[in-house]
Amino acid sequence: MPAKQVLPGRRPSAVKTAKPAKPAKAAKAAGAVRAVRPQGRRRPVRGLKRSPGRGPLDRLRRTQQQLRKAWDRPLTAYYLIFGSSLLITVLGLVMVYSASMIKALQLGLGDAYFFKKQFLAALIGTGLLLVASRMPVKLHRALSYPVLAGTLFLMVLVQVPGIGVAINGNQNWISLGGPFMLQPSEFGKLALILWGADLLARKGGKGLLSQWKHLLVPLVPVAFVLLGLIMLGGDMGTAMILGAILFGLLWLAGAPTRMFVGVLAAAGVVVALLIKTSPHRMDRLACIGATDPGKNDLCWQAVHGIYALASGGWFGSGLGASVEKWGQLPEAHTDFIFAITGEELGLAGTLSVLALFAALGYAGIRVAGRTEDSFVRYAAGGVTTWITAQAVINIGAVLGLLPIAGVPLPLFSYGGSALLPTMFAVGLLIAFAREEPAARAALAMRQPKTGWKRTGQRWKSMRRRVKRRPSGER
Repeated sequence: MPAKQVLPGRRPSAVKTAKPAKPAKAAKAAGAVRAVRPQGRRRPVRGLKRSPGRGPLDRLRRTQQQLRKAWDRPLTAYYLIFGSSLLITVLGLVMVYSASMIKALQLGLGDAYFFKKQFLAALIGTGLLLVASRMPVKLHRALSYPVLAGTLFLMVLVQVPGIGVAINGNQNWISLGGPFMLQPSEFGKLALILWGADLLARKGGKGLLSQWKHLLVPLVPVAFVLLGLIMLGGDMGTAMILGAILFGLLWLAGAPTRMFVGVLAAAGVVVALLIKTSPHRMDRLACIGATDPGKNDLCWQAVHGIYALASGGWFGSGLGASVEKWGQLPEAHTDFIFAITGEELGLAGTLSVLALFAALGYAGIRVAGRTEDSFVRYAAGGVTTWITAQAVINIGAVLGLLPIAGVPLPLFSYGGSALLPTMFAVGLLIAFAREEPAARAALAMRQPKTGWKRTGQRWKSMRRRVKRRPSGER
């Protein structure tokens, strides 16, 4: 089209140009935009869904899923066993020093006398733990018979006059010269676990465990020999733990329920007779739930253990500030160290100890339940039963819920004879946790964090090689 002519006398800017008409919808939208909404609460837009993950319930579900993923990782049991046992041992060393310093000074010794002995035992036990954690399963099975034979020999020597030493009425010790003593019955727990697990694994491989004769013989007779030698020395607490280990092995082997009912009934009758024929054991049984020392102070130890726990409060009186350890509470650094922990660290400290033992027990059950090797299942279950049962018996006695059995708190109380086999047993659990297929694959995929990788005898850098320019720039 020809351009529109401009009339003379008029400027080009004054020429009106036709504007395109706005569509009806666009005009309506523009009008809606120009409309001013009144101030106040905004109206919700229909059809618009709320974005997920903003509510408290959504965050809780997401946190739960993350914890479940972390809990189901292949190395969870490995870290739980290693971490919980390490924390229990370290905290036990601290509490042994705090609970034993007054006793050591009363005996004319240095305040760190018992702590030094326990620290030396912990160093030796750490070496045993590391060795056991690196040993293959075949070597553990090969050691089962020598360990059992050596333990039986030492337990027989305990009953020989002039060799065995009696402490607190129980003859279960052998003097090694100087202040060092050895209690062979503590090693009997480890021996029964290793030998019993190997025996049941071999019989299970041949399909013989379905017959009750092969299930009970020779496991139960050998266990009864160990129990008899222990009871000759008068140590009923250790015999109870050994019986718990035996029941644990039979349960893992698939013993029928009727067999357990019969064996438990027979064991109950034997225990009742042993308690009835011993005035000392009857006195301990009468002190369950006692709140007063009673006639001739028969319940002195049980009652003062409750006093120590009650005076601790929520967070305790402070490390080293216990009152009961000043001669009021007997065996403050051995059997009743949990009471001193409650007095000095309070409810928070005792619950922390219980949580660590619960984590260790759960990890042991997980290792026993996820393995394909029958020996690993029996041995891991036996070690878990041992540590858990001994912790329950000790803590139950301190709380006044069980009779005082005279057994130490595993990895926590003073006593090298109890610490060494227990740390070796923890090393067994660590080795079994590493042998899980998923854990083995996770450990194999790990790379050093320094950025270097070892291949054969050469070390190669993991950095990407970039050609240098003539100017020296990359």
